Amino acid sequence: MHLYMLSSRNISTHPVSFILLGIPGLENSQFWIAFLFCFMYVVAVVGNITILHIIQVENTLHEPMYLFLAMLATSDLILSSSTQPKMLAILWSHAHEIEYHSCLTQVFFIHAFASVESGVLMAMALDRYVAICFPLRHSSILTTTVVIKLGVAVMLRGLLLVSPFCLMISRMPFCPNRIIPQSYCEHMAVLKLLCTDTRVNRAYGLFVAFSVGGFDILAISVSYLPSGETRFKAFGTCASHICVILALYIPALFTFLTHRFGHHVPQLVHIMFANVYLLVPPMLNPIIYGVRTKQIRDRIMRACCGKDS
Repeated sequence: MHLYMLSSRNISTHPVSFILLGIPGLENSQFWIAFLFCFMYVVAVVGNITILHIIQVENTLHEPMYLFLAMLATSDLILSSSTQPKMLAILWSHAHEIEYHSCLTQVFFIHAFASVESGVLMAMALDRYVAICFPLRHSSILTTTVVIKLGVAVMLRGLLLVSPFCLMISRMPFCPNRIIPQSYCEHMAVLKLLCTDTRVNRAYGLFVAFSVGGFDILAISVSYLPSGETRFKAFGTCASHICVILALYIPALFTFLTHRFGHHVPQLVHIMFANVYLLVPPMLNPIIYGVRTKQIRDRIMRACCGKDS
């Protein structure tokens, strides 16, 4: 097996594979940490599939709020499943090697569906804003057609903005070093292995992060600033949504900024936040919405008590 393969199409070299270290600094504890990661992944998969099933079988839940929740659950499943099986294989079986194209596929799915998840949270905030400020016109403003169009727009935004990440990387030569000091392939971690000027890649990464994240955070913030009594109603009824937003954006922003500017942040802290960013939101979202949403909670209780019709 050769270390490098020559791409005659774009005349650049790339490794056959990369080496993912897992959690540098906690090598002796990785085996046991994997049980916690596995538990969180199982909760995420079971919880999000349960949410999708309930929304599908309950006709009364075919409304904008629940359709957006189904989109969020789908995004969570894809986001977590794109990294967690390989992460567990690394921590339990020392399967550190990842094939080149598999690595770029991880980069694509992680960033594309992180963007999709951010966009869905923004759409859910819009739904709550309309429901609180224009309750009598909610059904006429957010029709099923409008909800589907928003979902498609959010999906296309993530896919189209992130695709250039992989295209640009695939056309650039790599250095002999093929070690990635974390548990999965992330855009900036792969960029650090390139033997060429990556300023354009970094600039585009900053543009995508701040345009997507900045727009969504601004839209979400505005949606929580209605005037008068509705302001308190918005915060009172949307505490769960705020928790979900914080669980996604805080670790995501920390990971993103640390890669670029946090050179003095201990590597272990950075790696753990990078794992939290992909583990916690997919696990918390179905729990938060399952507990806070009466229709979903009642449907689960009926199923558990054997009264499911």
